[in-house]
Amino acid sequence: MLFRNRRYALFLLCLFLLVPIAGHSASAEAPPQIGIYLDGKKIVTDVPPFITAKTNVTMVPLSVISKSWGANVSWSQATKTATIRHEGLVLDMTMGQKFALVNGQRTDLETTVQVVSGRVMVPLRFVGTQLQLLVTWQQATRTILLQSQEGGEVGPGPGPGPGSGNSETLRGAWVSTVYNLDWPTDKSYGKPEQQKQDYIKLLDDLQAMGLNAAFVQVRPSADSFYPSALVPWSRYLSGKQGTDPGYDPLAFMIEETHKRGMEFHAWFNPFRATVDEKKEGLAANHIAITHPEWVVLFNKKYYINPGIPEARQHIIDAIMEVVRGYDIDGVHLDDYFYPSGSFPDDATYAAYNTDLLSAKADWRRDNINRFVKELGESIHLVKPQLSYGISPFGVWRNIADDPTGSDTKAGVTTYDSMYADVRTWIQQGWIDYVAPQIYWSLSFEVARYDKLVNWWANEVRGTNVKLLIGHAPYKLGTKEAGWSTAQEIINQLIYNKNVVEVQGDIFFSAKDLRRNPLGLIPLLQQYYQQ
Repeated sequence: MLFRNRRYALFLLCLFLLVPIAGHSASAEAPPQIGIYLDGKKIVTDVPPFITAKTNVTMVPLSVISKSWGANVSWSQATKTATIRHEGLVLDMTMGQKFALVNGQRTDLETTVQVVSGRVMVPLRFVGTQLQLLVTWQQATRTILLQSQEGGEVGPGPGPGPGSGNSETLRGAWVSTVYNLDWPTDKSYGKPEQQKQDYIKLLDDLQAMGLNAAFVQVRPSADSFYPSALVPWSRYLSGKQGTDPGYDPLAFMIEETHKRGMEFHAWFNPFRATVDEKKEGLAANHIAITHPEWVVLFNKKYYINPGIPEARQHIIDAIMEVVRGYDIDGVHLDDYFYPSGSFPDDATYAAYNTDLLSAKADWRRDNINRFVKELGESIHLVKPQLSYGISPFGVWRNIADDPTGSDTKAGVTTYDSMYADVRTWIQQGWIDYVAPQIYWSLSFEVARYDKLVNWWANEVRGTNVKLLIGHAPYKLGTKEAGWSTAQEIINQLIYNKNVVEVQGDIFFSAKDLRRNPLGLIPLLQQYYQQ
């Protein structure tokens, strides 16, 4: 979910990087060096980052991409080409050329690769966009805050889920379909029987670990894993958007999941329209084609504009197709609301700010509030028993920005970066549960797991909103503090048992559980059998 996301909170390195540096003014004195922090830890570079004079592009040493983000990098002196490889992605950037090759496809660059003091420097915004990171630029301190998230991409209902009256805790996994991350594989395009068998095997594996719920992404990017009158078939079923896969994947998945006594939660990415800036491969009935005035190109992706009421209603209508037509256990949203950064919606603000809110940030939060509230009302009008929940980024606000916020120093917050005021949703009872993506360890001081669990528990205390916790097995084995042993996940589950408000756990994501990182699977099996 969570983290979402993305969405891929493994990270795909999960979070969508944008550096809104435009507007930086020159000073008579040399400005202070730019600092870069990844998940609260300063990235030390032997050559400092700098901003190009004409194009306002932040350049960073190529070595940063390797040391901090785990990518494989190389530099060919003969061709003067920098190559970055990560998770099947190959980026080639050649000095003097204002374009890059992304898996062989030409993509324009704002500035070329440079060599400074013997170090290869690459454009941070472009590389970050391709690696799916999220960044906040702090002009006052000339600091870039990189935040891992998923999610990405990166819920509960009747049965073990919150609000069901069942005493069994919910134990779920997010199943990402975007980019074919968890299911189905790109090798199964056009092979419905293989897709079915692959999903059955996925369920068997999850259930064998002790899990009892699947949160499957049925709307990865304004498309569907079910026959829809409003949106096209997802390309992640066949390789081409709009192509009928030859069966109803959603109906099949629900049936197989329920056969095992497991819950099926339909996971929707609300406002992501595309995963890139290309419209050529979109189906004729995709929203970016039928209503180009409803989408915004930002950070080389199209987003459905949350400020347009008709666009928000379109998303609700698409979700309600599933609510009315399928025996799901819940509707689950990830954290895709407004993208972090300088989202270009001035014209929308001027046209749709009917309440005359003086701050655009408040207007954006009001748009998301209306969406969350109206979707919940629509769901419960049709199926009052259906569980409706959202998986936000793990930090609402830092205590430095709000005395009622958490004791954290996150570079991104759901309130200020995604304009998602989760506190209001909880206090107003607009959602049935909240599942924050607490993707940090018990020893990560910038955003410590136990502090955040306690903060969220306090938020739901005295309300009818239940609390689930999103966990990050994808981080096991990474260099971030606390992830050197699989016991970290078990320790988090043990901690949750002592917090009465916590009623379940969701893991991001299925593929990361299935690869058994650092021997996690037998530990989970032992824990859940107690």
